[in-house]
Amino acid sequence: MSDNGLNSQIETAQAKLKHLLDTYSSATMVDLLDSTPFQQMSEVLLTLQSAVSEQQQHYHQLQQQNQQLLEQHQREHHLTRVIQRLRESLNPLEIAEQTVVAVQQLLNVDRVVIYQFKVDGEAVAVAETGISIADLSGPISISQSQELVKVCQQRGAIVLNSIDAAALGNISTELAHFVQHQGATALLATPICQENALLGIISAYQQQGARDWQPFEVQLLQQLSTEVAIALRHSELYQQSQRLNVDLERQVQQRTEQLKDALDYESMLKRITDRVRDSLEERTILEAAVQELTIVLNIAGCNAALYDLHQGTSTIHYEYTQSIPTSQGRVAQMENFPEIYQQLKRGWTFQFCSLLPNPARGRVAMLACPIFVDPQSSRGVDQSVLGDLWLIHHKDHIFDEHEIRLVQQVASQCAIAIRQARLYQAAQGQVKELAELNRLKDEFLSTVSHELRTPITNIKMAIQMLRNAATEDRRNQYLGILEQEAVREADLINDLLDLQQLQASSRPIDLETLTLPTWLPELIDPFRPRFAARQLVFQMHYPPDLPTITSETAALQRILTELLNNACKYTAPGQQIQLQVAAAAGLEVNQAAQLKFEIRNQALIPEAEIPKLFDKFYRCPNADPWKQGGTGLGLALVKKLVERLQGKIQVTSADGWTQFTVTLPVSLDASPG
Repeated sequence: MSDNGLNSQIETAQAKLKHLLDTYSSATMVDLLDSTPFQQMSEVLLTLQSAVSEQQQHYHQLQQQNQQLLEQHQREHHLTRVIQRLRESLNPLEIAEQTVVAVQQLLNVDRVVIYQFKVDGEAVAVAETGISIADLSGPISISQSQELVKVCQQRGAIVLNSIDAAALGNISTELAHFVQHQGATALLATPICQENALLGIISAYQQQGARDWQPFEVQLLQQLSTEVAIALRHSELYQQSQRLNVDLERQVQQRTEQLKDALDYESMLKRITDRVRDSLEERTILEAAVQELTIVLNIAGCNAALYDLHQGTSTIHYEYTQSIPTSQGRVAQMENFPEIYQQLKRGWTFQFCSLLPNPARGRVAMLACPIFVDPQSSRGVDQSVLGDLWLIHHKDHIFDEHEIRLVQQVASQCAIAIRQARLYQAAQGQVKELAELNRLKDEFLSTVSHELRTPITNIKMAIQMLRNAATEDRRNQYLGILEQEAVREADLINDLLDLQQLQASSRPIDLETLTLPTWLPELIDPFRPRFAARQLVFQMHYPPDLPTITSETAALQRILTELLNNACKYTAPGQQIQLQVAAAAGLEVNQAAQLKFEIRNQALIPEAEIPKLFDKFYRCPNADPWKQGGTGLGLALVKKLVERLQGKIQVTSADGWTQFTVTLPVSLDASPG
């Protein structure tokens, strides 16, 4: 009955009672008791009593409903605060600990445990109420964990109101073992799921007596499980973001350090390169390189060696050291260290630590880098590997990638600078040679012009004087001058033509066999008046058994004539000229027989001038005090003729004597020289 119906009945009964009391107010009690109205009043009172009882029962029901609503509101409020704390927490262990405490308070249970499923299938307790982390329950076996996963996936929750033989008989053996192991009398468990993956379970235990788990309790635990999964996901994302941030910061730091190292590297390389390229002298280039490398890399020392591949040697020319003994000037034979120099000749860079201690340095770490020129661009350089750079430091040092790359770049810059320096020196040498050739050409043209004009002038004067000659003797004298100057003019022209023919190698060789003891005196006879006129002492020596020689007579005669002419021209009066002919000694096995012609005169030629004697147009300065003239073609012509006869010519000047030695084969090949 509703509240309005009860109130209406009570009001109706009250009205009737009041009416009866008013009607019988003067009657006696006996009359009233016996009267019909009293009986009606009793009936009204009984009705009123019944209505009041119903009202009291309804009030108690309202109180219970209000209490339930209040408890529900408190649970929801508590749950909201728990959820808020869970969502604010980013530590998985803290989330688990807050959860077990909240479940114990919300469900008023004896014990709460959160189990986490591992990758290997085992489940371990990560949080539990009432005890410290060190006393947590032991791990759940893999088989029990698998059964828990299966039940959670099928039912969504495990609800056991009473754990007795009957209840255990209705579940699997593995799950029964798990429940018995917990020592509980009632169990409520819900899974913690995340994207269809089972992370763990929340287990609430009653350890005394049975418990009838209410639907709202199951729902509350499931809601908490969902919130725990969300909180764990947030925590996981936060941890991932933290790791990503840490990794990103580390990468940024590494990148920053790499950029700084790269900038430092570029700065160092630019400074060294600028110093190396500022010079066109090898010494300055390599001194700058070894000094900068030692200082920049803060090592014990650095040296630079240059190779002589023809001699097979490596010589340390430049060195800069801070804490090791110097090795400058040391020469290494490459064949004694093939394992080192074979790699360097291939352009390889390598580092090593000496197994045997160096007598001066002890055991050290070394980096060897070749000074290597690209063969495709090594024009003007006679070898691709010019030398090497050696870096030396203490035995425990390892040269890293940046240091090796820096040394290789410096070595490359040194190679380029050395190539440029050598090209510059070669160009300077060529400029000097061209200037010298130009000077010689001018001198030659001046000399040839003078030599060509002098006979012509003398011929003109002789012709003029011949016309005016009064006597026969005068005419004969002038005719002699004409003949002499004509021969002189012809000889000069012939020298030029002969030299041109020899350079072109166009004239065939005309071989003859000569008997030297007979031929040599005939060669000397035209010079004897000249020797006498200049008061020169001439001596000729040769053994009587000189072999015959098969050669070109005209060329041999021209060689000896030119050399004797030079000896006459540059020997002072009263001095000696000697001609000695003999078989060449010290020949190798199977080498053809040779003859030596030695022309000596008492005169000195400066040592610096000797290499230039056979250059065309060259004349020794201040060597002709008697102004006898010449074209500077004589010795150039002699050298070409000797080469034509497959021989050699050498010059020495010492102890007051100058000697020209011509070595010729006894039998000449018929092919042109």
